[in-house]
Amino acid sequence: MKKLLQNFGIIILTLVLLAGVMSVLHAGEEKPKDVGINTLVSYVIEDKVEKVEVEKDTILVTVKDVDTVDMEERGKQLKIKKEFGQSFTELMENVGVSGEKLQALDIRIKEDPVWKTILIGMAPFLFPFLIIGVFLYFMTRQVQGANSKAMGFGASSAKQAKTDEKSKKTFKDVAGAYEAKEELEEVVDFLKHPQKFTDMGAKIPRGVLLMGSPGTGKTLLAKAVAGEAQVPFFHISGSEFVEMFVGVGASRVRDLFNKAKKAAPAIVFIDEIDAVGRKRGAGLGGSHDEREQTLNQILVEMDGFDPNVGIIVIAATNRPDVLDKALLRPGRFDRRVVIALPDIKEREEILGVHVKNKPLAKEVSVKSLAERTPGFSGADLENLLNEAAILAVRKKSKTITEEMVRESVDKVLLGPEKKSRLMTEEDKEMTAYHEAGHAIVGHFLENCDPVRKVSIIGRGMAGGYTLSMPDKDRHYRRLVEFKDDMAMMMGGYVAEEMQYGRDRLTTGPSSDLKKATQLAKKMVMQYGMSEELGPRVYGDNEELIFLAQEIHDKKNYSEKTAEIIDREINELLKNAKKEAERILTKHKDETERLVKKLLEVETVEQEEFNAIMEGKGVEKK
Repeated sequence: MKKLLQNFGIIILTLVLLAGVMSVLHAGEEKPKDVGINTLVSYVIEDKVEKVEVEKDTILVTVKDVDTVDMEERGKQLKIKKEFGQSFTELMENVGVSGEKLQALDIRIKEDPVWKTILIGMAPFLFPFLIIGVFLYFMTRQVQGANSKAMGFGASSAKQAKTDEKSKKTFKDVAGAYEAKEELEEVVDFLKHPQKFTDMGAKIPRGVLLMGSPGTGKTLLAKAVAGEAQVPFFHISGSEFVEMFVGVGASRVRDLFNKAKKAAPAIVFIDEIDAVGRKRGAGLGGSHDEREQTLNQILVEMDGFDPNVGIIVIAATNRPDVLDKALLRPGRFDRRVVIALPDIKEREEILGVHVKNKPLAKEVSVKSLAERTPGFSGADLENLLNEAAILAVRKKSKTITEEMVRESVDKVLLGPEKKSRLMTEEDKEMTAYHEAGHAIVGHFLENCDPVRKVSIIGRGMAGGYTLSMPDKDRHYRRLVEFKDDMAMMMGGYVAEEMQYGRDRLTTGPSSDLKKATQLAKKMVMQYGMSEELGPRVYGDNEELIFLAQEIHDKKNYSEKTAEIIDREINELLKNAKKEAERILTKHKDETERLVKKLLEVETVEQEEFNAIMEGKGVEKK
């Protein structure tokens, strides 16, 4: 109704504007002068009339432009009203104008067309019907719009990717991910030259599942496949299938594949497929659950009675463990491409892509930055450089310096600095001893990662932080490394206890104790690193979704074993605490030097930290 009133208002406004324009156009026209019949008679008798136009009850007389006529009246029009139905000749004869004078006049009779006469006669009756008709027209338009939306509710919202050169992505735009690109290049070859594979008896894969951590470039790779293959590319998110109405998701799946069939050969990309592809039978609605019906329709479309020829489905997820087994079997997703976090060489290439349009200072080394960022995904690296560029703008610098890059690494890892929070001298000293405890234990234990930075400036949820990172990428972790890492985690707790005593322990080490306990639990229950329990996994870690949507671990061990597990975890934590005490007792002088420096400058970088450990006095630049 609101839209109807708006439309009606627009019509009225348009008519008013048209009337205004017409009035402006006719404003400059000179109107005929109204005179009486006697004046007309005198002009006719004096032979001053050039022509006479008669239209119904109106007479328009044009005065001659001659010397016998006054200057003010030459060429002007006079308007005279007569009785309706009386002719001009009769009028002139009645007022005594002779026939000779009438014959000398140029008399023209104007008559309206028949249609105009009929329309004028019917106008009083048609106008109300016209208003009602306009009203009904807009009403039906509103209803039709609602019906079309209702009918299109099951239509797929998949969008076709642009194929122009400006927005097109290729494998050249994807840094790193060599194995993934190699797998996907074969998919492109399938689409470009299907005949050579058919001649060999090879079948085109139905689906490719891209698996990897968030930010590793799954969507970017899918776009690159579309750009390389030069075929129609339909992309949609898994969440766009699911609606509150049962059957809508399945309908959208059918519509999506129908679009792809018409454009075949084509690629269908479903991002975050775990939104609809989770294991069936775990929902509240059983087989009638909307999500499960949508999944069933995807399974049928990919490998059912009517196979899709020339359509390759590419899906992306960072949770392959929750996907339904039927979705992963051969014939559905034939290929599974794992996109791992980039190694140091790949990180260097990714950083090289993102620094192209950024003015880096000469001292900034992309290689050293790649060494400093193990575990970073492609999205993390892009965000890191973006934060550095923002910081450069904030500081009104023309280039991005090494200090800005390091600040951005810390910000991405831990969060922004808490500059507004003021710490008391006592809290500041306690934080310095806590972080020094982590740093000293990590430095003097052989299997810990090198300490890159120590700071007592709060970031994120931490009051201070000790940043340690490996020199090279590691794919496996050893038992001795876990033990040293736990000792380093305990370093802050032990340092506080040694300096202030148990009575003055704070809540600061709570996060460290949580991490150490979780690591010890995994060593005992998942990694088989317990001497007493041996090589066995305790707890299957399978997701069991109950009515309250809680996630629990399967308990596949007895209560007696649970006691042994607790005892083993406690033993690992106690040994880690003893090792931290041993290191901090032995290197008490180094601890005091580091605490003094932290209280002085608040942040110590790797070079300065190593100098302090060696007893050298290096001033902070």
